[in-house]
Amino acid sequence: MKQLIFDFLQVAEAAALDSYPWIGRGNKHEADQAATTAMRQMLNKMDMAATVVIGEGEMDEAPMLYIGERLGTGRGPELDIAVDPLEGTNLAAYGLENSTTVIAAAPRGTLLHAPDMYMFKIAVGPKAKGSIDIERSVVENVRNVANALGKDVSELTVAVQQRERHAGILQEIRSTGARTKLFVDGDVTCAVATAVEFTGIDLFVGIGGAPEGVLAAVALKCLGGEMQARLLPTNDKERERCKAMGIETPDAPLVMDRLVASDECIFIATGVTTGMMLHGIQRHHDGTQTTHSLVTYSRDRGMYFVTSHHLRQLAV
Repeated sequence: MKQLIFDFLQVAEAAALDSYPWIGRGNKHEADQAATTAMRQMLNKMDMAATVVIGEGEMDEAPMLYIGERLGTGRGPELDIAVDPLEGTNLAAYGLENSTTVIAAAPRGTLLHAPDMYMFKIAVGPKAKGSIDIERSVVENVRNVANALGKDVSELTVAVQQRERHAGILQEIRSTGARTKLFVDGDVTCAVATAVEFTGIDLFVGIGGAPEGVLAAVALKCLGGEMQARLLPTNDKERERCKAMGIETPDAPLVMDRLVASDECIFIATGVTTGMMLHGIQRHHDGTQTTHSLVTYSRDRGMYFVTSHHLRQLAV
């Protein structure tokens, strides 16, 4: 798998570059389609036998990168692929921070096949690994993470998506004296940020998409962090959907090794717009572009920030 890292980096970069013309133009669908098309074309050139387990939806809902789609030449390792061709489509469409292109890979059968529904998630970086417990209250988790990090609770910063459904969670966090960092969209980035010290994020908690949870879990596995989660099906149809995807007890806690059942995985994110971890695409007067990516591989347990200079011109 390590030999494929550079290829996966080029996939993420291509998706970011092709979404660039749509930044700030108010059309999230065109931005997402451009990123998705580029990502699919690049993935199909790679020597691998890959299956999309986290993608753009079911085959009848998304013409490209749908769950179950086979990618690659068919030669090479058998892999599970998780993608978000443009995380934060609204962020890109309106020129806001933290939009990225994201891809993750692991050996076949090791990534959770997460249905497209809500999931409660809690995540920390490596220094606080082992201190979170999804069965405990938010208040207990805040205090335990602060203790693990050797911080006073008042020094802790918790990332929470700015949504009405999180009003109770925000109240619990603030009752401890901890700070909150609210974000509009991009919960993969904000969960991964707990493992990147310069972001200042110590803990991530909240309800968001299950597919995004698996993507973030891969990154945290690579970086030595931790995520725990619980699916939140709202009706019998969604419960049956979980079971059809191999999740027999939809309400059960999902620990790290259930989300990512392999110690060999890859996660790559390329910045589209500038955010807390990555610089956005820069276009220069001579028509060249610069991208900035986070690359991490579980066997290395390190993170690499890669700046690439691209000579091809964009048709804007």
